[in-house]
Amino acid sequence: MIYLDNAATTELCEEAREAMRPYLEEDYGNPSSIYLFAQRAKGAVEESRRKLSELMGVSPMELYFTGGGTESDNWALISGIESTGKRHIISSKIEHHAVLRSCAYLEKRGFSVTYLDVDERGRVEPAAVLEAIRDETGLISIMSANNEIGTIEPISEISEIAGERGILFHTDAVQAFGQLPLPLGKSRIDLLSASAHKIRGPKGVGLLYMRRGVKLPPYLHGGEQERGRRAGTENVAAIAGFAAAAERAFRTMKERGEKERRMRDYLIRRLTTEIPDCCLNGDPEERLPNNVNVCIRGVEAEPLLLLLDQRGIAASAGSACASGSLDPSHVILALGASREDAYGSLRLSLDERLSREDADRVVSEIKRIADYLRRE
Repeated sequence: MIYLDNAATTELCEEAREAMRPYLEEDYGNPSSIYLFAQRAKGAVEESRRKLSELMGVSPMELYFTGGGTESDNWALISGIESTGKRHIISSKIEHHAVLRSCAYLEKRGFSVTYLDVDERGRVEPAAVLEAIRDETGLISIMSANNEIGTIEPISEISEIAGERGILFHTDAVQAFGQLPLPLGKSRIDLLSASAHKIRGPKGVGLLYMRRGVKLPPYLHGGEQERGRRAGTENVAAIAGFAAAAERAFRTMKERGEKERRMRDYLIRRLTTEIPDCCLNGDPEERLPNNVNVCIRGVEAEPLLLLLDQRGIAASAGSACASGSLDPSHVILALGASREDAYGSLRLSLDERLSREDADRVVSEIKRIADYLRRE
C-alpha cells in the first residue's frame, strides 16, 4: 500500500512504541496513587510534560494533557469564552469541525460568532479579523494550518491584533504541530491545541497549551488530575508515546520537511500539468510541506478514492472527521469553488518515506482513473 492520508492519521513510530511499552506492561499503576509503584507512572507523565514544554519553548505548567485535538479545541472555545464574561467569538469558515461545531453549540447558548471569509488561497486576512472585533469580542480562534488544503495562516499577526486588545487568542495547531516551527515565543498565542496521532504518536491523546495567566475553568469535572483543570485518569502510555513522537518530529523537522516539500511540489506539478482541468487548492507557497490538494473537474472524489484503494493507494477527499458526510467540503466551498468542484477535490498527505517511484505510480493511477471516470 502507498499511504497518502497522513493528515488523517500516521503510523506509530518506533520511538513512541518503545516509550509506551513499560506503561502498557509492568508500570501500569494509576499516577494519582501515592505508593512508589504508581509514582513511576506519575513520573512518566511529568517527564513527558517537561519534554514537550522544552520542544515548544514554554513552561511545563502551561501544558495540559487531553484526549486529543478535538477535546483541546472544545475546551479552549467553550471554557475560553465563558472565562471572559463576553459573548462574541471570531473564527473562520475553514476551521476544523471541532472548532466549528463548538461555535455552533455556543450559538445555541446565546453567544454570537463571526465566521470570517478567506481568500481564494484559503488565507484569513488579519485586516478582516481587526474589522470584525466588537466590544463584546472575548475570543478569536484561527487555525495554524488548514487540514484539507494545507494553507498556513498568519497566526503571529492575528495573535498580535488579539493581544493588543486584550482578547483571548486560540489556534488549532493539530496539523502544524511537528511540521512547522511554533511561534509561541514570538507571538501572543493564549491557547494552542495539538494531537499526537498526526506526528506518528498514538491516537487518543493531545494537549492544550494555556499561556501563564490564562485561567480557563475545567472542561471535564471529577478528580484533581492535571492540576485540577482536566479530570480523568491520565493515559500514561499514550502521553509517553506523545512526547517521544514529538521529540522525533521536532528533531527531524527541517530535513523531513525539505524531503516532503520536494515530493509535494513534484506531485503538484505533474498532476496539474498532465491532467486536463486539474488545479491546485490552497496557497502554492504558504502550505504544509506534506499537503497536496487538487480539484479534478468532472471527476467525483468518492469513486476516484475507491478505485485508488483497489490499486493499493490510500488517499482522501478532505477531513477524516467528515468522511461520513455527503456534503461537499466546507473548506473548498469557502475558497469560492462550485459544489461540483468541491466534490472533485482530492487530498494527498504524504510523509518523508514516499519515493519518487511511488509518486510516479500514484500520478499514473490518478491519470488513468480520472480518464476512465470522465468517459463513464
